[in-house]
Amino acid sequence: MTEAAERSVHSHPKYHHGRSPAAWAGVLLGLVGFVVGSIGFLVGPDPEAIDPNWLVIGIGAAIVVAGMIATVVLRAVGLGND
Repeated sequence: MTEAAERSVHSHPKYHHGRSPAAWAGVLLGLVGFVVGSIGFLVGPDPEAIDPNWLVIGIGAAIVVAGMIATVVLRAVGLGND
């Protein structure tokens, strides 16, 4: 194999078992989103009532969706598993 062909084949590092920047970004954003959403279920606007705070739950859901989008984008630019 020529040197140029070898460089093109090995132009980015290989990641195994999901240990890539794309996977880590998705997992961390998903974790943060679920924690924020869980806090929204526990802390409602009225402390005496058992009502969830839907705004905080929505923010948590948006963070989870942002994590999914970030994973797809990072994988598309070459920072994920092949």
